[in-house]
Amino acid sequence: MKSGQRKRISFLARLRYSIDNTLSRGPAGLIVWLAVISCILVLGATFYVVAAGHDPDKSFAIVLWDILYQTLTPNPVDPTSGSNTFLYTMLFSTIGNLFLVSVFIGILTNTIDNRIQNLRKGRSFVIENNHTLILGWSNKIFDIISQLVIANENQKKPRIVVLADKDKVEMDDAIRARVGHTRNTHVVCRTGSPLDPNDLDIVNPQTCKSIIILSPDDEDPDSQVIKTILSVINHPGRREEPYHIVAEIREPKHMEIAGIVGQVETQLVLVSDLISRVTVQTSRQSGLSVVYTELLNYEGDEIYFQREPALAGRTYSDALLAYEDSAVMGVLAADGKVKLNPPGDAVIGADEMIIAISQSESTVKLSGLSALNIDAGAIADRQPDAKKPERTLILGWNWQSCQIISQIDAYVAPGSEVLVVADVAEAEALTACLTGELRNLHISYKAGDTTDRIVLEALGIETFDHIIILSYSDVDNIQKADALTLVTLLHLRQIAERAGHRFSIVSEMMDVRNRRLAEVTRADDFIVSDMLTALMLAQISENKHLVDVFASLFDAAGTDIYLKPAVNYVLPGQPVNFYTVVESARRHGETAIGYRLHAHAGDNSKAYGVTINPRKSEMVTFDARDRVIVLAES
Repeated sequence: MKSGQRKRISFLARLRYSIDNTLSRGPAGLIVWLAVISCILVLGATFYVVAAGHDPDKSFAIVLWDILYQTLTPNPVDPTSGSNTFLYTMLFSTIGNLFLVSVFIGILTNTIDNRIQNLRKGRSFVIENNHTLILGWSNKIFDIISQLVIANENQKKPRIVVLADKDKVEMDDAIRARVGHTRNTHVVCRTGSPLDPNDLDIVNPQTCKSIIILSPDDEDPDSQVIKTILSVINHPGRREEPYHIVAEIREPKHMEIAGIVGQVETQLVLVSDLISRVTVQTSRQSGLSVVYTELLNYEGDEIYFQREPALAGRTYSDALLAYEDSAVMGVLAADGKVKLNPPGDAVIGADEMIIAISQSESTVKLSGLSALNIDAGAIADRQPDAKKPERTLILGWNWQSCQIISQIDAYVAPGSEVLVVADVAEAEALTACLTGELRNLHISYKAGDTTDRIVLEALGIETFDHIIILSYSDVDNIQKADALTLVTLLHLRQIAERAGHRFSIVSEMMDVRNRRLAEVTRADDFIVSDMLTALMLAQISENKHLVDVFASLFDAAGTDIYLKPAVNYVLPGQPVNFYTVVESARRHGETAIGYRLHAHAGDNSKAYGVTINPRKSEMVTFDARDRVIVLAES
C-alpha cells in the first residue's frame, strides 16, 4: 500500500466493529443485537414464504404472524397445515428461537448474578436523606453505632451509612456481631475509599446531617483524616450549605493544619489530649469516671441546648432554680461561645440558649414553681480545705506519658510527687527532660517490670494517693500491651485488698473487648479506652456545640467537674431538697449538678452512689463522707 493511501475497510469488518462496540456496552447491547437478529429472522422467513408463493391463500400479515408466533412460542406444527416450504421455514424459526432464547436467558442470568455481586460488594448508590455518615473503619465504630442507635430511638426511619475500604459483607457481619440489634436504625455499609470522589458519591454526602471521620489504624492516621476532610469539603458536587463534620486527630501537632483544612465545617477531637486529661482527672477524684460516662453516653441523662424566652433578661442564678427535672450547666451565647458556670449575676440574653442536663429534650422545661422550699438554715458556710501535696504512681510508659505528667502538674499542690516505674529505655530520659518544666511536681524514675508482684509490693503501694497504669502500646501490639496492663491491674487489686488500703486506680486499655475482661470493681477503679473517644464523636455528631462543652470540662484551665464534700454546702444529717444544695453552691460561685452517696459507693446497680440531675424537690440526707458534684473554676 502506498504511503498516505487509506486502507479500504470491508463491510464485514465495519459490521464486526459495530457489533463489538455495541457488545462492549454491556447487557443492553447484547439485547439490542438479539432483537435485531430476531427481526431479521422473522422478516426474512416471511418474505421468503410470501415470495415463493407456496401459500397463496395466506396474506403477508398472516404469514408474518404465523412465523412470529412460532418464533416466540415454539409449538408442534401440523404437517398438513401448509406446504413443505412453510413447514421448513417454521422449523428454521423454531431452531433460531431456541438459540436466541438460550442466549437471552444466559445474558439475563449473568446480568442478575452481576447485580447481586455488586450489591454484595457494596457499590450501589445510597438513596438516603438526613443520615449519619461514617467515613473509615476502626474499633471505635461499634461504640459509635451503639450510641447513635440509642440517640435515634425517637427518630423516624433513622439511617447510619458507613463507607470504608473494607468488604461490605465483612462490615455487615462485624456490626451484627458486635452491636447486635439496631432497633429502628438501619445501618447501610458501602465499600470504597473516602478519598475517592466517585466512591464518596455512592454514600450521598450531600444529603447527610453529619459526617464522622474515623482515624485509621495505620502508621500515619492523621494524614488520612486530613485528606478525607479535604475530599469531602472540596468535592466537585458538594452542597452549598456547610457540612457538620466530626473528625478525630491523634497528635497535637496536626491540629492546626486540620483546623485550617476543616475551617468552620469541622469539629476536631484530639484523642491524645482527651485520654490524658480524662486519665488524670479520674485518677484524682473517686466517682468522676461515673459522672463522665453518664454525660458522654446516651443511656442516661444528656446535655441539651434550649432557647427559653421566659428567662431572657433574668440572671443565671434565676435559671439555676427555674427547672425541676433539669440541671443547668451554663449558657450558649449568640456567637456560639459556650459559657459554663458563668457568674450568678450574668444576664441571659434573648438570643442565648440554656445548656442543661436532662432526660430528654422534651424534659428541659421550666417548672413554674414559686415555692422552692429552700432551707436556708441547713446551708453550710464551710470553706474548702487547702490543697495538700499528693503522691501519684505511674506504672508503664507510652507516647502520652509526658502529657499526662504535665496534666498532673496543673492540678496538684506544690510539693507533690510522681514516681514512674517502667521497663522502657526512653522513659528515664524523658522524665529527666520534664523536670525543668514542672511547677508543682517532683518526678522520679525507677526501672522495673510492672507485671512483677515482687516489684509492685516493694514500691509501698499504700503510700500513694493515686495510681495510673499506662499501656505499653509503643513497643507491643495491642493484645500484648493490654495483657500486661491486665496483669498489673489484678496484682494491684489484690495488694490493695490484703492491705485494706483504698486508692484510685486508672488503667489504660487499647481494645474495648479487653476492657470487659478487666471488669470495673469500684467507681475509683476506672479503665480508660478508645470508647471515650467513640462516645464523644457520637455526641458531637448530634450537636456540634458539645465540642466546646467537652473542651471546657476536660481543660485544666477551664471549668471542671468536682466532687466536693457535701458538708461544705449543707449541714450533715439534716434532710434537704436539692434546691437547697443548688442555692448553697451558687453562693460559692459554683453550679451543682448532682451528688454521690458514700453508702452506695460499692453498688454498681446504683451507679456507685452517683446521681446526676436529681429531681430538685426530692429530699436527701448527706453525711460527712458524701459528695456534691459541682462545676467550678479550676
